[in-house]
Amino acid sequence: LLNGQGVAKNEAEGAKWFRKAAEQGYADAQLNLGVVLTNGQGVAKDKVEAAQWFCKAAEQGHEQAQAIMRQLGML
Repeated sequence: LLNGQGVAKNEAEGAKWFRKAAEQGYADAQLNLGVVLTNGQGVAKDKVEAAQWFCKAAEQGHEQAQAIMRQLGML
């Protein structure tokens, strides 16, 4: 949904599904939700909330999220 691969592009719907999965504890979804929040893709930009989701993914050992947290000086 977010990129429109196989379906019509709908960033808001994609962000909604990332959030649902992130709330269930899926690290990839937590990372992706952080990205869409950072970029304002389908949601309002919110870098504070994005950092919270990156942190949750990083705590689960997600390497890309850990790298982002290091870049932000939070790990």
